[in-house]
Amino acid sequence: MAVERSLKVLSNDTTFFNKVSTTLTKLLIPTRVGINGIMINMKRSGLLKSFEQLKNATEINDIDKIEQYKNRYEESYTLYLESIDKYIMDSIYKKVKNGTASVFESDALSNYYTIVHLKENEYIEYKYRKQKFLLDLDYESISSGKKEKVLRRYAPIYVQKCDSIYKGILKNYSVKLVDGLMATKINQIEIYKKIFETLEDYIKKILPIKLKMDGEEKYSKIIEEYENYERFDVGKLDEKDFLEKNMILLGLSRNLFTHSLPLVAAEQCYKKLLKDTRLLIMKSKSEEKKESTYQMLLKLIEDYNVKLLSTKVYWENSKEREIYKKFWDSYSKTNSSKKREILSIKRELYDTNLEYEKYDSLRKFYKQKLVKLGAMKNLKNSRKTLNGFFTKL
Repeated sequence: MAVERSLKVLSNDTTFFNKVSTTLTKLLIPTRVGINGIMINMKRSGLLKSFEQLKNATEINDIDKIEQYKNRYEESYTLYLESIDKYIMDSIYKKVKNGTASVFESDALSNYYTIVHLKENEYIEYKYRKQKFLLDLDYESISSGKKEKVLRRYAPIYVQKCDSIYKGILKNYSVKLVDGLMATKINQIEIYKKIFETLEDYIKKILPIKLKMDGEEKYSKIIEEYENYERFDVGKLDEKDFLEKNMILLGLSRNLFTHSLPLVAAEQCYKKLLKDTRLLIMKSKSEEKKESTYQMLLKLIEDYNVKLLSTKVYWENSKEREIYKKFWDSYSKTNSSKKREILSIKRELYDTNLEYEKYDSLRKFYKQKLVKLGAMKNLKNSRKTLNGFFTKL
């Protein structure tokens, strides 16, 4: 990929010669744009050809051709990205400098700045983000130009490369999240935020293209969750909606990014969502809001246990494993929503026991639920008893 040049926009002088120079530059910009557009089309055509050659060789299992076309494909991919990079530097930059850029072009350059600034301290993220940016830019150009034939050929490459890029970004975040040397809690919160933003970006941009290309049948396991996510894709979200949206995104990730967002990182994300949902229940002033958030918590507990902990093989703490096994054995064998709710609350009481004072009001709320469900009794001296195996009251 081409080495970045300085993107600093210099202020315009008001001298006669500078005005003449600026005018000439504006006149020459369309020519430069045209030349760069031709180069991008040529490099894209080369990429499409090498991709299709590789695909055909793979289908007939021609080992010698596969290796040859694979190298050619990767080389043409690099040249293709360089041609888009040159377009940004030679055309968009000059148009922004001379005040002739569209809003889209100005935003594109601004995003380019942001990505380039990652290079010094976050090289891995920079490497993936820059590729993604350049691919998105050309995909948008093809889509807006209504080049349907080119788009049909280009979409499989775009999806394949983006799949690899998103997986790389998420894996990078996962390593940071579980790294014991993480400097501050603020950094961890920022990583959680980036993980959910990356998942949402993929669900918004890439998954719809894959559904259109491959058909919904191939994604039958996630189509219901995807449709649930779409409910949160429009309008203003409150805190509860935001948490519920992230819960759905995390559930989708267990099918789409099983290895790129490994279990240990996904577990940390689930724990963060559980913690935020508990806090929201405690601070909710209206009973209606508290109840709706509680119902979401029950779904989150189910997702956490079904989609993640039930697949967990290695446990650092054998006691925690045995407690979970006892819970899961009871939970998975009953179809009664009431019994599952009781088990979930008991599980919550156990999980919040270590921070008893922090969750005092929440624990009282849980116990009131258990009383209503008939799993706990209020005694005359106002002490309570709980028939369960999770906590001491």
